[in-house]
This record gives sequence, C-alpha cells and structure tokens, in this order.
Amino acid sequence: MPLVSDHPLLLSDPRVAAVPVADRGEPLVPAGIRALRPGTPASALRVRADVARRLAAAQRALPAGLHLALSEGWRSPTAQAAIVARYAATVEAAHPGADAAEVARLTSRYVSPVEVAPHVAGAAVDVTLVDDDGVELDLGCPLDATPEDSDGRCFTAAHVPPTSRALRDTLAAALTGAGFVNYPTEWWHWSHGDRYWALVTGAPAALHGPVGP
Repeated sequence: MPLVSDHPLLLSDPRVAAVPVADRGEPLVPAGIRALRPGTPASALRVRADVARRLAAAQRALPAGLHLALSEGWRSPTAQAAIVARYAATVEAAHPGADAAEVARLTSRYVSPVEVAPHVAGAAVDVTLVDDDGVELDLGCPLDATPEDSDGRCFTAAHVPPTSRALRDTLAAALTGAGFVNYPTEWWHWSHGDRYWALVTGAPAALHGPVGP
C-alpha cells in the first residue's frame, strides 16, 4: 500500500463496506506489547490472536532500543459510535458548508464508520515507538491528533522533521513486513484481516468481523 497519496482510500469508501467477511473465529487475546499509557483498560489491549502474533513479529524486526507501544486495540461498537459522533461535530464546525455526505467522508479520515471499523473487529492497533525506558518518541505529532489539531501532520506521508520521518519509516517497515496495512491519514493506525486490509491487499474477504469483548 503506498504511503503517499493525494487521494487516500478512506474507510467511508463504499468499496470497503462491500468487502465480504469470512470470519475465522479467532479469539481476542492480549496484544503482547507494552501499553503506551498506564491504566489503559485490559479490553483495549486485546486483539485477534493472529494480530498479536504479527505484532510480535513486528517487534522483533525493530532495531535495538526501539519498542512498540499500544494505545488501543479492540474497541466496542458503543465506544466507536461515540468517537464518530464527537468528531463529526468537530468536522461540522470546521466545515460549515459541508453536506452530510462530505461530513461523513471527512469524519472517516480520523474515525471509521462503526459497521466497517477495524478496531471493532479486533484487527487494528494504534501504536507508536518508545525507547528502552518506555519514553514515547516524537513521530511528528501526538498519537490520536486530529487533522485539525495537527495541521495535517497526522497523515502518514506528511512533512515532519527528519528524525520523526525516520521513526515513522522504521515503524512502517516493521509493521508492513509483518503483514499490516496503514491507514494513510493516521500514522499510528495499522490493521490486518479487516475489510480495509482486504480491499488494499486484494484479499477475497476480510478475516475478522465485529467481535465482542
């Protein structure tokens, strides 16, 4: 999947929703990498078993002194819907002339529609890099920064300082090598087995659909 695109494929694209799901029934398991923030609920640190195995492979591919840190994995449909509603209101305020379809499209740059959300399927992770002491490294903007808050620096291919670009490239190399695809409007969001992944990679179906905790 190219990391640079003037017109990135968004999760609101009808082609994403059209991808069939052939759920493998893999359970949610602990992600197996450190939590980015103390006190993160255990449910948010769980992912599908195959995703956990791939995270372990990505961690092994990182240079010495760098470690994956997980902000969030699985997310409930209720939590997903709340984020959609909250950010849609931000988009409406920032783009007063946008109609409903455009608001939905712009909203999906930052948060997926519930029905196709990779996090709800346990197939996505929001991750960054930390050092040996667990200190979060600077990848150009805070993880979870909106396009408005970050002035677009949340986009994976955005112009950021060279040190941050090098870290983004290192993160991308490890995760891509482990089979993940990136959501190009969020440098921290990577997934495997969901509808978006299937469409990007040409797989005939998603491997993971919505799953309970």
